[in-house]
Amino acid sequence: MKNIPTGFPADFLWGGAIAANQAEGAYDVDGKGLSVADINEFTDKVALDKKYNLELTTDYVKEAMQSEDRVFPKRWGIDFYHTYKEDLKLLSELGLKTFRTSINWTRIFPNGDEAEPNEEGLKFYDDLIDEIIANGMEPMITLSHYEMPLHLTLAYKGWYSREMIDFFVRFSQVILDRYHHKVKYWIIVNQINLIVHESFNHLGIAEDVVDDLTSAKYQGVHHEFVACGLVTKYAKSLNPDLQIGMMLCGGPAYPATCKPEDVFATVRNNQMEYFFSDVLLRGYYPGYAFRYFHDNGITVEFAEGDEEALKHTADFMSFSYYYTRIVDEESMKNKTGPYRNTELPANPWGWTIDPIGLRTFLNLFYDRYQCPIYITENGIGYHDQLEDDDTIHDPYRVDYYRAHIEQMKEAIKDGVDLRGYYAWGPIDIVSCSSSEMSKRYGFIYVDQDDYGKGSQKRLRKDSFYWMQKVIATNGEDLD
Repeated sequence: MKNIPTGFPADFLWGGAIAANQAEGAYDVDGKGLSVADINEFTDKVALDKKYNLELTTDYVKEAMQSEDRVFPKRWGIDFYHTYKEDLKLLSELGLKTFRTSINWTRIFPNGDEAEPNEEGLKFYDDLIDEIIANGMEPMITLSHYEMPLHLTLAYKGWYSREMIDFFVRFSQVILDRYHHKVKYWIIVNQINLIVHESFNHLGIAEDVVDDLTSAKYQGVHHEFVACGLVTKYAKSLNPDLQIGMMLCGGPAYPATCKPEDVFATVRNNQMEYFFSDVLLRGYYPGYAFRYFHDNGITVEFAEGDEEALKHTADFMSFSYYYTRIVDEESMKNKTGPYRNTELPANPWGWTIDPIGLRTFLNLFYDRYQCPIYITENGIGYHDQLEDDDTIHDPYRVDYYRAHIEQMKEAIKDGVDLRGYYAWGPIDIVSCSSSEMSKRYGFIYVDQDDYGKGSQKRLRKDSFYWMQKVIATNGEDLD
């Protein structure tokens, strides 16, 4: 009988992940255009648990593009565009084996529909990828991570427009041609199922240019599915050994009670979370999705060749894990969806802490797909205190990671083929959902406030030294 694993595989990839739009800054440097993230506004007048990038109108987009007095922190990020060499040295010191980042579409095609790429943008990523490798880290590159050119939301209708497929495939081909010999691991679309809280950020569909926004979102995702298939096909033509991944945000919800009605409502909810990975890993639309579309008056149009494109499926599954939610019959009827389990502790933003949920998701995903899995984001935001002696004591972060790593180890013992783990924001960056700097995830502190002010010094937190030890012992020493 085969023995169960006793710990993490010897070649386990311990990593960290960021997004270009949250870190690089330099939003108007070297020919870069404006992306959807560049109009994510920071305001301190909204409750912490209500800060999200929701639907936007074209008027909002135009006003934000022209505004000179509103605060858009992703335009400056942490200035990673100029500090990446020093930052990557620190991450190498932390012990990271791999580093995930994205390539900002607007650095390569500022408007998105140009015929030729911007060579200055490509030169930056030439240097960045070389530097990642020089620091002993395996690069994992995301092609679409909330960096769609704003021009494509105004001149077209974001991903609702079928033209987006060709624009994105052209961008992806340029990147793959340039880096396929240096980068093995790719994610085509970040958190492809996130079409509620990151609706505009993800799909770039202004709510006032379509008659039915819900149908438009699913049509946009369908166009992304087709683009993913075409990009995967092209990548494999360059090198069949490239590893192409798909990525979800989170996963299935728990039933709020054991009532059969609540359990079945949860099944229905979870099916439409699995929908995205079912298509990208199995290569076709499942029957439950057509039932969901019918029951909710949603229309998705297929063009000739779409079904064939979907057959080019991903090699691995990945997902971000931050919290779990619960569902009952009433929330499904009212279309309010999953909600917070108040029995679980949470951070100030209402993100619940559920380490066992990570083991649960890993088992559910592996049972369903039987393919390699990478956790490509995991972490928690807190307000950190910078002491007078430049130290940052963050035992809460150590506790969080310890509990989640323990559950990862249990999932591996369960038989899950978990290949890698990417801590989200190993260095502090601007928050995706709330565009604030004070929601900190990193093992490395960046001395900068929500308005971009500060020394920008990089300082190792207590958690830096703890995580350094964890990686050095391949997850064995968690004390």
